[in-house]
Amino acid sequence: MTHATKPLRAPPLASLPPIPPWLARELRSDHAGETGAVMIYRGIVAVTRDEALRDFAARHGTTEQGHLDLLEELLPPAKRSLLLPVWKVAGFLTGALPALFGPRAVHVTIDAVETFVDHHYQQQLDRLDAEGIHPEIRALLATCQAEEVHHRDEARDLHGGVTGALLRAWGWIVGAGSSAAVMAAKRV
Repeated sequence: MTHATKPLRAPPLASLPPIPPWLARELRSDHAGETGAVMIYRGIVAVTRDEALRDFAARHGTTEQGHLDLLEELLPPAKRSLLLPVWKVAGFLTGALPALFGPRAVHVTIDAVETFVDHHYQQQLDRLDAEGIHPEIRALLATCQAEEVHHRDEARDLHGGVTGALLRAWGWIVGAGSSAAVMAAKRV
């Protein structure tokens, strides 16, 4: 489900007013996160034989690739995380491992990842609003956030919200891993 009425294009970074250091770090972490998200869905598709889950992963993977494409238009290669190979492997494993256990494990994983991503984007939107800067970047991030929330809600509906202790622990690990990855991507 796309929430934009027309295809969103990212303005080239060079065409924008100066980006404050905090926002450059956030955009680097967003790019790393979208790289990992694309790989999560590729990991699911690589492992699962469940057709409904393959469809879920393919649809969501297409959206995540669109987010990654936007961030790549905005952020030149020299400004991206040096840890992208790590994020690709970590993302693939974050999708592939739960896919070994079936749809419920995948949906809990996506719920955990997208819950984190929703909060991460909201923090950036709040700061952009408070500083009254970069409405173009704000619009891009808000669109990405809305689509991530849709992914979370679909996954949550599919897993039913009731999970056992093992899946709750896995969801916590995924959320904590996402948080650690953002901190690292902001720095490297």
